[in-house]
Amino acid sequence: MSCRAAPWGRPSLPGGRPSPGSARQRGPFGGLNVWRNSILNNSWRLGGTPMKFGLPSRLFRLMASSSSGDGGFSRPSSTDEGPMPIYSWPDKQRPRVCILGGGFGGLYTALRLESLVWPNDKKPQVMLVDQSDRFVFKPMLYELLSGEVDVWEIAPSFTELLKNTSVQFVKDSVKLLRPSDHFRRDSGGSCTGGVVHLESGTVIEYDWLVLALGAEAKIDVVPGSAEYAIPFTTLDDALKVESQLKMLERRRFGKNSPDIQVAIVGLGYSGVELAATISERLKNKGIVQAINVQTTICPSAPPGNRDAALKVLESRNIQLFLGYFVNCIREASASEDSSSMVTDAKEVNGDHKKLLLELQPAQRGIQSQVLEADMVLWTVGSTSQIPRLQPPDAPYVIPLNGRGQVETEETLQVKGHPRTFAIGDSAALRDPSGKLLPATAQVAFQQADFAGWNLWAAINDRPLLPFRFQNLGEMMTLGRSDAAITASFIEGLTLEGPLGHAARKIVYCLRMPTDEHRVKVGISWFTKTAVDSLASLQNAVSSMLTSP
Repeated sequence: MSCRAAPWGRPSLPGGRPSPGSARQRGPFGGLNVWRNSILNNSWRLGGTPMKFGLPSRLFRLMASSSSGDGGFSRPSSTDEGPMPIYSWPDKQRPRVCILGGGFGGLYTALRLESLVWPNDKKPQVMLVDQSDRFVFKPMLYELLSGEVDVWEIAPSFTELLKNTSVQFVKDSVKLLRPSDHFRRDSGGSCTGGVVHLESGTVIEYDWLVLALGAEAKIDVVPGSAEYAIPFTTLDDALKVESQLKMLERRRFGKNSPDIQVAIVGLGYSGVELAATISERLKNKGIVQAINVQTTICPSAPPGNRDAALKVLESRNIQLFLGYFVNCIREASASEDSSSMVTDAKEVNGDHKKLLLELQPAQRGIQSQVLEADMVLWTVGSTSQIPRLQPPDAPYVIPLNGRGQVETEETLQVKGHPRTFAIGDSAALRDPSGKLLPATAQVAFQQADFAGWNLWAAINDRPLLPFRFQNLGEMMTLGRSDAAITASFIEGLTLEGPLGHAARKIVYCLRMPTDEHRVKVGISWFTKTAVDSLASLQNAVSSMLTSP
């Protein structure tokens, strides 16, 4: 998912739709109890056909925010070959909703389900599965590099966020998806939605599934990129970049040494925000080299944001290489290294060597170049996780587009799978003009709202709503006191500088997952702003008093 987002607002539901509080006590399949599906002898049934699974049993661990003892897992009695651990839901009658992925799409869908009003026998049991134990507010990862925020503010733990809810959290990775809602069911047959296999060996049977796994950075694009370049999409990526920057800054502290050279590949939103943030941090101690295959920056951004960003980039120690693509990345040899200290210096993290980026022109009229860098950041390309989760014996059971995204209906249901929803980067949903929706936090947030509502509607036998994306505008950070915001509902208006920076932080504070976390972050940011303002005032007064 792209790290950019916008001043989101919760889309309003069309008038005349029934409210959650007026739900009837009948499921979408009449009087049939669709939630009862006993698991006996390590088997389950699709229609009238028994399906069996067999995997080596092994120990596993569950991190859950519920108080269900061992987490509801039925463990095998021996460590030999035998039944795999199958999750036992606490209530055998109520619907079971499994949400894969804890980003904006997954977490906010879980919280939306929790906020709706349910009949007692219809309130679903919700499980959230993610490979990390923290939710990451990705649009603010850049502020970790500038020192504006702390990790806990933009990456709270799922356990903390879900402690006052009934949502269970499992820290695990998804290994395999086996949906069964595409099979024709005979009268009285099983109506389970399918099963999910986790890397721990655990199997989760569900009635409803939400695919919100997002996308991974595609780093193996050119020779050397996977080995030497660092993506910037996760908290671990941001912490790694922070560690490398600190190491480079320590090496050059108090020395008459060459500038720190940071190369950034890609000048979309993420690349521009990284370039602005790192160049401001390095000041006169380093230089940022920003490379883009197109001859402009942020080609999809509103003109106001693009102009504000270009003005900032040109005012700082940034070299723009527009119209180039990276041919390869490699280590510099001793003869190619322009820094005399590189081959001999030893750091805590080992030897540091210069990297060379070979640039090829993307159009005629410009020459090939070779750039030298201490660190390379890669911000272009992503890949969907869904294709590798397809069943090997049924590789096309989940419909995908050419990018590996799931094809969905307007209701966010996967085509041919009425009990499976896909949102965020996992989904290939188009706007009314036929254009794919962008992979942004704003889209995922709005889809989560609709996915939660449509799950409520499906469980309570109500009509589902078609998703309609409302573009509220776009925002980007350009430094500790600089940002740009273009709102779609006020044509031609772009907030820049300190005003845009303050507005962006207020909007993001309001979009934090829970009220409790919102309050904590708001107090923290207000305190930091007050301290910074007081320090600036003291410096200004001191300068006036000491000036001749």
